[in-house]
Amino acid sequence: MAGNNIHSNPRVVVVGVPGVGKTTVITQAAEQLNQSGSKTQVMVFGSLMLDEAKKMGIKDRDEMRKLSVTTQRQLQEMAAKSISAVRSEILVIDTHLFINTSEGRYPGMPQNLLDIMSPTHLVMISADPEEIFARRMQDDTRNRDLISIDSIKNDLDVATIMIAASSVLTGAPFKIIFNHRDRLHDAVTELIEVMSPKSERK
Repeated sequence: MAGNNIHSNPRVVVVGVPGVGKTTVITQAAEQLNQSGSKTQVMVFGSLMLDEAKKMGIKDRDEMRKLSVTTQRQLQEMAAKSISAVRSEILVIDTHLFINTSEGRYPGMPQNLLDIMSPTHLVMISADPEEIFARRMQDDTRNRDLISIDSIKNDLDVATIMIAASSVLTGAPFKIIFNHRDRLHDAVTELIEVMSPKSERK
C-alpha cells in the first residue's frame, strides 16, 4: 500500500496548472480503464466545491475562486469529505495545487485535505510554458485571467515544489507526466500505469 492511505484501492490525485490539458488526459485514461473492465470513477474537486458554492449564490468556478480564503477553505473541506466517502476500484481526483486569489496563492491541497482524502498516488500533468500559453489563448470556454509565459513558468515551478511537499506530507509517491503537443497518447498511457491496481500491471 502506498503512503499512509487507509484504502486498499488506488486513489490518485491528479493536478496541473490551467491549460495543461489535465482533464483531457484524465478523461481518456479513465475511459480506457473502464473499457478494460477496471471500474474507474473521476471526481472533479472544483465541481464539488461549486455545488456547495451555488448554495451561496455563486454562478461559476471563475467567480468562486474570487471568494475569500476563509470561504474557499470551508468549501474545500466539504468537497474533501464527499470524496473520502467514495468507494471505487479506482478513484481519480481532478484538482489544482493552488488557486490564485487576491490574497496570494492558496493551496488546493493543504494538509488537512490530504489527510481527509488519503491519496495513494500524486500526479502532476505538465507541459512546456509556450504550449500552455497557446492552449489558454484558444480556450474560450473559461473566463481566465490574462497571464504571460513567464508567469506560467513561475506557476510550474511553484506547482513542482508543492506536489513534492504533498508527497512528503502523505507518504504517497508523486510523478510528473508531460502532456506535449501531439503526444497525448503517451501522457494517457503513463497515467494509466499509475492508476492501474498493482495486481493488473505486467
